[in-house]
Amino acid sequence: MIVDGIDQLTGLPEHVLYYDLAVELGIEDTVEWGERCDTETGRVKVPWFFRAACWAPFEGDNGGATDEGVTADSIKVVYWISQDIDPIMAYVTDAIQNDDDEADVADTMQKLLPYYEAYIETYGRSVDLEVMVGSGFVMDAVSARADAVKIAEEIKPFMVWSGPGLTNAFSEELMARGITCFGCGPAQSPEYYEEYHPYGWSLGKSGQQLNMLVAEYVGKRLAGDNAIHAGDESFHDQERVFGRIWIDVGAASAEQNERFEALLAGYGVEVAESVSYVLDPATIQESASNTIAKMKAAGVTSVIFNGDAIAPRDFTREATAQGWFPEWILTGSVLVDTNVFARTYDQQQWANAFGVSNLSARVDPETSGSRVLYEWWHGESPAAIDTIGVMDPLPAFFYATLTAVGPDLTRENFAAAITSGDPTATALTAPSISFGDTGRWPADMEPDHFGVDDITEVWWDAEAVGPDELRNEGTGMYQFVDGGLRYLPGEIPETTPKVFDTDGAVALYDEPPESEQSPYYDPLPSAPVNG
Repeated sequence: MIVDGIDQLTGLPEHVLYYDLAVELGIEDTVEWGERCDTETGRVKVPWFFRAACWAPFEGDNGGATDEGVTADSIKVVYWISQDIDPIMAYVTDAIQNDDDEADVADTMQKLLPYYEAYIETYGRSVDLEVMVGSGFVMDAVSARADAVKIAEEIKPFMVWSGPGLTNAFSEELMARGITCFGCGPAQSPEYYEEYHPYGWSLGKSGQQLNMLVAEYVGKRLAGDNAIHAGDESFHDQERVFGRIWIDVGAASAEQNERFEALLAGYGVEVAESVSYVLDPATIQESASNTIAKMKAAGVTSVIFNGDAIAPRDFTREATAQGWFPEWILTGSVLVDTNVFARTYDQQQWANAFGVSNLSARVDPETSGSRVLYEWWHGESPAAIDTIGVMDPLPAFFYATLTAVGPDLTRENFAAAITSGDPTATALTAPSISFGDTGRWPADMEPDHFGVDDITEVWWDAEAVGPDELRNEGTGMYQFVDGGLRYLPGEIPETTPKVFDTDGAVALYDEPPESEQSPYYDPLPSAPVNG
């Protein structure tokens, strides 16, 4: 029986069924699961532990044009990318010698889609992807808003992926016009996303969520103890004095910083000096000089850094120039916790860096990851070989949700599928993701519009040798404490951090841990690798 579009037997939208539920209901033998499904495991035949569940193939009338940007055989999606000449993005990519250009990124994203559509049930529809190169730079709110207006009025998609990372004008305009937006700008407050529900979603944590976890980490594991990991040995006999360096990308940044300091105060922690900066290549050196001088004057022993991935290069060089060697506390800031960026920082300083990371423990990039699966399917490397790792989560999230929506594809149903899913399992080499009302976050932070919920503890090993995230061999790697053990809110222990201790630490798994290994499968006959 179907009531309001929900199958009363399965509790899912009509025509939606996954293998494990079919087994639970005793109806798995009534479905022809097809060549993409391994019925021994109930998952698709992709050689990756976190591969999707098998979903029942669909035949019949999918309802056609169920929403804007949707037809019987297509779903219009816009993928926004930055200009090659964007000075801020060039400032970031040049630092790590990432030379993927607009054409590389567009080509790789287009070629990811058939792979997903071969294994994920899309109910008769394929994504019609339009790549939009931004008309302005990533900090330019005027051009960002103009891009959003053009998308809404001329392209009229079902959904938009990505957007300018340093202004919320793009996502705000799209959501105000009722267009679903995934990862379309810097994270805002939970109230902001609730105002624009059901249109705004992000895979990463909100600033408020991350601040909550960092405050828990500092309050439970660091506060009240001596700064024993500082580069300056005279700090080892001093109780930690915390300073805060944070990036300012608008009014929400200042608000988030105030909330963070309030959270710290709840653990009895004070911030002796708090300084913001703007990501501007023309002024960052001056900002670094003034900031470090203020930290020194305030007697700071331990810096809580929350910013972009480039600025630590300037701050750490300036700290060394001023003869100041504190602890550097990591907060899960995007890409700061990657080897490829951390190797560009002053190593005398970063040898004293530790804290929390949103990232999961790494596996050898030659044996696992987005690039390996792309090559497995296509038989060649992606054009955007350096960028695919941050691109792939966009279609992965979209298709995982799409298959749970069923044929009646609307933006409201898409949001319902996101929020009704169970949290993904806790693992070592992948984060746990959930949306909606799960009880993982305080009531005023739910329903949750952000994905990743947990963190792990890391420290910088300045002497470790191995590949970075772009496969460059070099010296300096993050070590994941206890093999990458992850913590949800409230789970961070009150014991002393197990950092700068190689016992149980892992910089890189040669292959996935035994509990996270997958059978090997050959690609489907339709794969490009098969000609």
